[in-house]
Amino acid sequence: MTNPEPEIVKSERQWRAELSAREYAVLRGADTEAPFTGEHTDNHRVGSYRCRACGTELFRSEHKFDSHCGWPSFFAPLAGDRIINRPDHRLARERTEVLRAACHSHLGHVFAGEGYRTPTDLRYCINSIALTFDEDSDPGNHD
Repeated sequence: MTNPEPEIVKSERQWRAELSAREYAVLRGADTEAPFTGEHTDNHRVGSYRCRACGTELFRSEHKFDSHCGWPSFFAPLAGDRIINRPDHRLARERTEVLRAACHSHLGHVFAGEGYRTPTDLRYCINSIALTFDEDSDPGNHD
């Protein structure tokens, strides 16, 4: 499977100018933030999570769950075409990397079959630093 070309194309110089050094390391370099350090890990407010690099809404708080793994966990993205899943062979075991489709920024990884009681049995384990959060002004309205 080949990944589509990114819609948002910027030079490394542009990315470095727009992102902090740590954001760049994660979003553009596929680094991982330390567990239990991210601002969104224990966020239980109602709202949406967006890609820090391009601003696209990726996840809703209704799809977030407490996995106790140290990173924000979601059981589904808003739409499958907003992300790319690709094999990641950087560690001894194969994982599935999650990228933002439009800008190809690294978000985290997705794991299946871990036994969480979620509708999809998936855990999108996403770096907090890869996300921004927009709290709903009216928690009952999700439009």
